[in-house]
Amino acid sequence: MTWTIHNGDCLEVLRTLPADSVDAIVTDPPYGLAFMGKKWDYDVPSEAIWRECLRVLKPGGHLLAFAGTRTQHRMAVRIEDAGFEIRDMIAWVYGSGFPKSLDVSKAIDKAAGAEREVVGVSSVTGARQSRTMDDGNKGTRRTYQNDEPVVNYITAPATEAARQWSGWGTALKPAMEPITVARKPLVGTVAANVLEHGTGALNVDGCRVGADGGTTRSEQAPYAESGWRTGHKVEPLNAGRWPANLIHDGSDEVVGMFPQAGGGYGVRGKGGQTYASGKGFANTLALTGQEVGYGDSGSAARFFYCAKASKADRDEGCEGLAERLTMRYGEKAQGPLPQQTPSKPVPQRNHHPTVKPTALMRYLCRLVAPPGGVVLDPFTGSGSTGKASILEHFNFIGIEREAEYCEIARARISKAERDVSKELL
Repeated sequence: MTWTIHNGDCLEVLRTLPADSVDAIVTDPPYGLAFMGKKWDYDVPSEAIWRECLRVLKPGGHLLAFAGTRTQHRMAVRIEDAGFEIRDMIAWVYGSGFPKSLDVSKAIDKAAGAEREVVGVSSVTGARQSRTMDDGNKGTRRTYQNDEPVVNYITAPATEAARQWSGWGTALKPAMEPITVARKPLVGTVAANVLEHGTGALNVDGCRVGADGGTTRSEQAPYAESGWRTGHKVEPLNAGRWPANLIHDGSDEVVGMFPQAGGGYGVRGKGGQTYASGKGFANTLALTGQEVGYGDSGSAARFFYCAKASKADRDEGCEGLAERLTMRYGEKAQGPLPQQTPSKPVPQRNHHPTVKPTALMRYLCRLVAPPGGVVLDPFTGSGSTGKASILEHFNFIGIEREAEYCEIARARISKAERDVSKELL
């Protein structure tokens, strides 16, 4: 396995890479939301960048690109206009999102200069120990003493207009991130493209969900002895569920959105009748006692799940880097409808604000990259795709404009490389 991180503008670096040299692109590009005021997030990547991505990809190579829900359309259109085929969209659903909403009632009272009465407490943020470290926002050293607990109060509307609009906000709670699934056009058929370039298909069996469930069709048709055939016999596969275009974080909040139900059943015949309905073709199956279904149960158990990146995941490999104070966006509640206000700075070695979990990136790399293939991430950030690629035994090329993030990415990927080397001993 080999890997490299290029520090520079991705468009310029991409132009130096050979055409048809990369097997897959898995990336978490800027969403165009001006996240935390970062200059690099003021627009989604240009069509020119995606056109260069298309050039360096082998025919049939897949692109997986995260996006924000508000700018997914712009991301997908630019990818498509660059020459990619849009194949699907994967939704990563989670329960730990924070509503970035303006409390309309409070805004009305503030504009009127009216003081609101405190009627309760929504939360209390505890004190933090004194420590001295780099201030990521100022580039200087700063000492933070024990902070007094921050009390977040619930207040009552002070004006009639504010009372009329009490409970109204401006945003929904974020609970998903879309991932555009695109593919460079094939040369010939899928079979010919796969044989020639090793790209063009998805690693279904390598990304099945769980160890149980799933079905396959055998060559033997049921009821052949009766002189007529109805189709292939359905047999249990017990290799896990077919990967879906939904991924969730396993949180109680997300799992609670799914009804508790047994495994799904295939639809056969007219009127949407199923094998399990006891109607139509299902009657003939009942004669033999054949059980048709996936054998799994428990709401979201049939989907791959991956929680957001933990602190241990973020910082693994960064032990030798200095801690920096970083604003953690949207953690401090401001009453029933939280405000768009960042919390106080917290110390972090990996101070990139949008770190994706390694397990999720490993799954995505495994889905689209052939064994021993090359994975490219033109927006490397803190190196989650690179770390995942090495752990999955792929080669990796990363491009990152910010030198400080390159340092973090190299540290995290180096740690993954050491871990793989130990496994191979």
